[in-house]
Formats: sequence, structure tokens, C-alpha cells
Amino acid sequence: MDNCIFCKIANGEIPSNKVYEDEKVLAFRDIKPVAPVHILVVPKKHYASIMDIAGEEMDITAHVSTVIQRIAKEEGIAADGFRVVINCGKNGGQEVDHLHYHILAGRNLTWPPG
Repeated sequence: MDNCIFCKIANGEIPSNKVYEDEKVLAFRDIKPVAPVHILVVPKKHYASIMDIAGEEMDITAHVSTVIQRIAKEEGIAADGFRVVINCGKNGGQEVDHLHYHILAGRNLTWPPG
């Protein structure tokens, strides 16, 4: 998508503080973190939300899970715990219309989140 900020970041048009990258996803530090560790994992292919993934493309969710595990270990947050958040749609708190996963850690995360 031409006007999608996450597509531009994934394509290298906009710089990011990259944590991980492969052929399917890019992970980078959030520019407005809500926790000491706040990393976004973004599929390089544009999906507006998790509702847009279907059929054979569902393998991206398994791939993202594997990437999240790897990042958690590399960031040293796997042992103490972390939260993974996917916001979907306006009422779900999604601000960027490109599927992305938030990894939050580094402090005690309470529930409900707000």
C-alpha cells in the first residue's frame, strides 16, 4: 500500500530501530513505547488487520509466533514474562491499518489494560 507507514518501514523507505528481519516480517522498537520493552512485529505483506488473513496465508501467524519467541529470548524477557497484543479495528484500538503485533515487557503488566 502506497500510503501505509508500516509498508514504508518494511520496504526501508522510512528508518526504524530494527530488532529482527527476515523475508516475511520486520520487528522494530516502537517510537512511543508504553513499556520499557515495546517492539512491533510487522508482516512485510500488507494485511489491514488479522481479519484479512485467510487460507494458505495463515502460516504467517505461526511464523510471527516463532519470531516473537526468538525476540523474547534475545531481549532477555522470556524468563520474566511479556505480553503480545494484536489490536483489530477502531474499537480494538488499532491505530495503523497494517497488521502488527506488540511485544510488551520490562515491567509488571496489569490486567485489564485499560
